[in-house]
Formats: sequence, structure tokens, C-alpha cells
Amino acid sequence: MNIPEELRYTAEHEWVRLTGTVARVGITDFAQDSLGDVVFVQLPDVGLDAVAGASVSEIESTKSVSDVYVPLSGVVSAVNDALTEQPELVNQDPYGEGWMFEMQVGDTSGVDALLDAAAYRALTES
Repeated sequence: MNIPEELRYTAEHEWVRLTGTVARVGITDFAQDSLGDVVFVQLPDVGLDAVAGASVSEIESTKSVSDVYVPLSGVVSAVNDALTEQPELVNQDPYGEGWMFEMQVGDTSGVDALLDAAAYRALTES
């Protein structure tokens, strides 16, 4: 299972890459593997003001439908439109081309409360 060291993670299996005040968000390799083949991704609206922990998106797979939660409070500033036509990118490259949305985060200190790679690895192995 791929768990990049430079990312932060949630217990709900989202990952965050924080660059300045922009947080790029997607689901983890563990999550995409558990879901199976992703067939549809409902992305949040750009401009949506979301509070950490809120469900803002859904992923539909051949097995189930799962919510995607925002790991940090902020405003959705971009979405990965490629997922509309190619939802399988979530399976093929969850940390790269399969990212879901970006947020403009006002207070980045919330990232410190997220799991680092070692803690996320421990969560998925338990």
C-alpha cells in the first residue's frame, strides 16, 4: 500500500497536500483499493465554504457509494474536472492525477491535527 510520507491523512481516508494556504485533497490508496473500480465522482462546487469534517463529495464504485470529507476548513478553489470523464483516475493514480479538489485554507494550523504517514499506516494495519 502506498502512503506518501509528505502528505497528511484523515481517519476517513482522505489525504492532504498543503502548499502555502492551498490544500489539495483526494482519497488514499487504501480507500480506492477498498472501494474497487470507481465509476463516478461527484465533485464539490467551486466557491463552497466548508468546515472541516463536512461531507462535500461522493465517490461511486462498483461496490458502494462513499462520502468524501474536507480535512480542513476553507473554500473550494478548484476541482479536478478530469474525473468527470475519467473517474478511474482515482484508482490509477490516487495521489497524482486522481486528486479531487483544492481548498483555500485560512488557518493552516489544522493540518497539525491530521495523521502523518506513520499514524495513518498504523490505522490501516489495525
